[in-house]
Amino acid sequence: MTRLLPFAGFVLVLALLGFGIWWSSHHDLREVPSPLIGKAAPTFALPLLDDPSKTHGSKELAGQPYLLNVFASWCVACRDEHPILMREGKRLGITLVGFDYKDEPADAKRWIAQYGNPYDIVVADRAGDVAIDFGVTGAPETFLVDAQGIVRYKYISPITPDVIATELLPRIAALKKAVP
Repeated sequence: MTRLLPFAGFVLVLALLGFGIWWSSHHDLREVPSPLIGKAAPTFALPLLDDPSKTHGSKELAGQPYLLNVFASWCVACRDEHPILMREGKRLGITLVGFDYKDEPADAKRWIAQYGNPYDIVVADRAGDVAIDFGVTGAPETFLVDAQGIVRYKYISPITPDVIATELLPRIAALKKAVP
């Protein structure tokens, strides 16, 4: 009987490995459930990147849907996402908010100058406090917020043309239909 114990352990490890492979192939690993989906987006007022003496936030965005895109100059994946936002951002038809996350303002300004600015507005969360309220775990992350301030969608990873076509545009169209 004791000779079967290592074999049983081996079978158990194989079963766990098989389950992990099956789970990974049947679930989108970039889709992380957010407790904010269907709930009010956090209230915030952050300094504008290009003019820190002024703030912009949920109060100014109220009454209109918007896409909040978390980025940073230190974020390597954001460099993959940025050209897509430059090319496709205006096609979304809603306000695109750049949310500069835990970044030095000079670095973020240099990054935007170098790669272009797809955003309608860019706010800076240097300390990352508002990002914590949104449940941000890193950059890039993107939140779709409706005109009532409710978070409708969260995407973790660089936005791709496929994500825009299959996830964002249909959700944005539904939001626009829902607005009287």
